[in-house]
Amino acid sequence: MALETPPPYFPQGTLTPPNPNRYRNFKIIVGSVIAVLLLLIIGVFFGVYYFVGYLAS
Repeated sequence: MALETPPPYFPQGTLTPPNPNRYRNFKIIVGSVIAVLLLLIIGVFFGVYYFVGYLAS
């Protein structure tokens, strides 16, 4: 029966050597996203701080 045959073999390794530039670009993108998120979070905290100070005065 056809359902009892194992699935075909797909090799997991790539045939081309890994490109180090690809990982460098990935690290730059991830670092940039983390930096932007940190700046956004700091900006939100400053905004809330000054807004509460404005409401309290």
